Amino acid sequence: MAARHQSLSERGQLDLFRALPGEFAARDAQDLMAYPFFSLSKSHRVAPIDFAAGDVSIRVEAVPDHGMATIWDADILIWAASQIVEARDAGLRTSRLMVATPYEILKFIGRGTSLRDYQRLKAALDRLQSTTVSTSIRQPTEGRRHRFSWINEWKERTDRNGKPDGIEMIVPDWFYQAVLDDALVLTIDRAYFDLTGGLDRWLYRLVRKHGGRQRNGWRFDFRHLHQKSGALSPFKRFAFELRDIIRRQPLPGYTLFLEIEAGGRTLLAFERTPPCGKAVKGFVPSGTRKRVPSGTGPSCQREPKHDLTHDSRTENRAANLESNRESNFEERAREVENLVRQTANALSATGKRRSSSTALTISDAAGNHASVVPQLPFGPRSGGCR
Repeated sequence: MAARHQSLSERGQLDLFRALPGEFAARDAQDLMAYPFFSLSKSHRVAPIDFAAGDVSIRVEAVPDHGMATIWDADILIWAASQIVEARDAGLRTSRLMVATPYEILKFIGRGTSLRDYQRLKAALDRLQSTTVSTSIRQPTEGRRHRFSWINEWKERTDRNGKPDGIEMIVPDWFYQAVLDDALVLTIDRAYFDLTGGLDRWLYRLVRKHGGRQRNGWRFDFRHLHQKSGALSPFKRFAFELRDIIRRQPLPGYTLFLEIEAGGRTLLAFERTPPCGKAVKGFVPSGTRKRVPSGTGPSCQREPKHDLTHDSRTENRAANLESNRESNFEERAREVENLVRQTANALSATGKRRSSSTALTISDAAGNHASVVPQLPFGPRSGGCR
C-alpha cells in the first residue's frame, strides 16, 4: 500500500531536472515583478498581503513558525526560472522537480558559500514552502483563484555513503507555466543581487517590468506604488524612502526622477540610463618615467548628481495607458474629482461675488450708503509723474 501511495505522489510523476552548470543570464517572471508577493523586510512578518486592482486579486499568507517569504528568498525562484529557461532554449527537457547543490544556487544569486549562508538558504526554502498564495492572475474563469506555495516541497539529498548530495525541490505549476511562456519572462541585470534594500529590490523589478526599454520612460503615483508594494510601513514613511532612493539612484540601468503635478500629486518617473560615453583612461602622463593612476577606474565614471531631477525636463511624461491601466485609471479618477471640486469652488465664489454686487446696487438706489468701488491705477495721479 505504501509503495502504491509513493508511485502516485507528485514526486513519482515528475522527471528529475539537474541544474545546469556555468554562468548565464538571470531571468524573472513578470507576474512576480509586477505585484506584491513578498515581504520587503527581513524581519519576521505574519500579517498577510491583500491586493486588489481591477480583475487582479492577491492574498499572501504566512505561518508564525517561519514567517512570510521575503524578496531575498525570491532569489531562489529567479535561479529556478533562469535554469528552466536556459535548459528550454538549449533544447533540454525541463521539469518542476529540480536538484542542485547549495553552492550552485548561492553562487548564482551572489551569496557567500559558508555554513551560515547554507543555513540561511535552508531557512529561505522553509519560508517559500510555508508561504501560501491565492491569486486570480492567469485564471481562465472570472472569480476563480489558484492557491499554491512557492515551493511544493524540498529535501536534502544524500549519496549512498550518507554525504550531502544537493537540494531537491518542486516548484508549483503556476510558476512553472509562467516561466515556460517566453512572453512572461524578462532578463534582469545581475547587479540586482547586489541591492541590499528590500524596497530597492522591489522597485527595480517593478521598473524593469513596466519600463522595459521604452524611450520615453514611465511614471507612477506615489500612493499607487505604496499600495502595489504590499509594505506595512505607513505612506509617509514609504514616500520618504522613495525620495531617498531617487537621491541615491541605486537601480542598475535606470534613472529615477521626482515629478510633482500642478495639483500637488507626487510621481516617480524613470527611464533607461543612456549608454556610457567614452571611457576614462586609468592612467595619465605625469611627466615621469612611470605611469601614474588618474584616480579613476578603467570604466566610464560620472560624477553623481544630488538634485532630485536629473535633467532639464519641464513637463511630465506620458501616462503610458497601454501597460499601466490600473494605475492610470486611478489617476484619471483623481483628476476628475479634483476638476469637479475646483469647478464647484469657482461657481460658489462667483455666486458670492454676484450676491455682494447686487446688495451694493440696491443700497445705492435707496441712497442709504455710498458704494465703494475699487479704482484701477490707470488714471492720472496727483503729485506729478511717476
